[in-house]
Amino acid sequence: MDSLGKLLVITGLLVTALGAVVWLLADRGGTLLPGDIAWRRGSFRFYFPVMTCLVLSVVLSLLLWLFRR
Repeated sequence: MDSLGKLLVITGLLVTALGAVVWLLADRGGTLLPGDIAWRRGSFRFYFPVMTCLVLSVVLSLLLWLFRR
């Protein structure tokens, strides 16, 4: 049970940090990276964050790999 508690605390801290980053980036207009698709026509807006998803996937994979060691 001790390791489950540690895992929950670490997960909570990571979610809090991710929420803070998203909150700060929302103030500057979003997280458009080169490679993200943004299309606007009139009042319709389409946003597909291809590069953002790839970067988050790599970062989360590295973090999970480090915690498994």
